[in-house]
Amino acid sequence: MAGPDGGALSPRLPAGWRVPHGNVRFLSIVLCVLIVCCCASAAGAGSVLARVKARGVVRCGSVKRPGLAETDGRGHWTGLHVDVCRGIAAAVLGSGDRIEYRGYETPEQFDALVNEDDVFFLTGSEIGEHKLAGNIVPGPTVFVESHNVMVPSASAVRSVSDLEGDKICFLTGSTTERSLSAYFDALHKGWLHMPFSEEGEMNDAYDVQHCHAIVGEITTLAATRNDAHGPMSRILPEPLSVFPITAATRTIDGQWSAIVAWTVITIISAEKPQTQWYGGGANAMPITAKELGLDARWQSRVLSAVGNYGDIFERHLGKSSRLKLDRGLNATQSGGGVLLCPFLE
Repeated sequence: MAGPDGGALSPRLPAGWRVPHGNVRFLSIVLCVLIVCCCASAAGAGSVLARVKARGVVRCGSVKRPGLAETDGRGHWTGLHVDVCRGIAAAVLGSGDRIEYRGYETPEQFDALVNEDDVFFLTGSEIGEHKLAGNIVPGPTVFVESHNVMVPSASAVRSVSDLEGDKICFLTGSTTERSLSAYFDALHKGWLHMPFSEEGEMNDAYDVQHCHAIVGEITTLAATRNDAHGPMSRILPEPLSVFPITAATRTIDGQWSAIVAWTVITIISAEKPQTQWYGGGANAMPITAKELGLDARWQSRVLSAVGNYGDIFERHLGKSSRLKLDRGLNATQSGGGVLLCPFLE
């Protein structure tokens, strides 16, 4: 655009500002470079697979739960969630050992997960409480958790309804308290509330039988049942409520979400036996999609690293583990459970 004298107009600057001769072009070049870099950064922001490969590890996390995600005496993470994470690492990095795992306990850790980790094992309550719904995609179910009630083995109680009028220990303000209250309200029966703010105090009260029963997640109750200081105990069969824990990913990259989902599906569907009519193992749901950025043998690597879902469950939660839980709802549909995923019909 020309000025009054026919010359080009210079950029207007605030009063008192002066740009040395020749620096305008330099600043323009710098600005262009910054714009290009920002655009390139934005374009590459969704490539989680590329960043995982460059980093050399898959980062996973969840709330600590016995048999699902916990540390052993040496500080190493172990559990069903951890093995699923290892399966993902085997798929994309070639080794199930190339993972980093951490537990979420504080609100700050939950806030950080959407920026730092690649896979998160979360319940609906955790997603809602920490306002994560707009940042993550809930993927396939990896475990069906439940709220249950535990009583001493010598107790005559056979059903939760038999505890009408009895003292039941629970953590105040917890989701288990809500499940317990809802259960008895539905039966129009009453129970004696024994609230605690600390899990250790609650367990101590149950150990000395200040309450007739204790309520909690079934995985936590199974670990508490092993406490040598408490009474021999059994978990009542009917759950107060049932809820899934899903393998969630961030919303920024559909390719990565698909990789995580297909890995979980591979682990679950591989429990299907091979027959003359249907494929089993890695052939139950073979996935060869170049768009995923995985080679043809990725599913075999997953199963070699961690086994199928039944193997993982038995290792960390089943009868050969310290928790000694039945498969229950975590069996496949053919085994009476609710785990169901795509397979070749």
